[in-house]
Amino acid sequence: MPAEVMTVSEVAEYLRVNPQTVYRKTKAGELPALRIGRAIRFRRVEVEEWMKKK
Repeated sequence: MPAEVMTVSEVAEYLRVNPQTVYRKTKAGELPALRIGRAIRFRRVEVEEWMKKK
């Protein structure tokens, strides 16, 4: 089963934060992300693990 991949807006909605917060945390290296060309994507499993650590 492939991992579910989320966009910035989906992660922002999931975390209930502004998309700019997601961009900021990604740029700072706090939030694990994938770069696909210029697009930023997130694996749901990694986002959930990141939330547990916070």
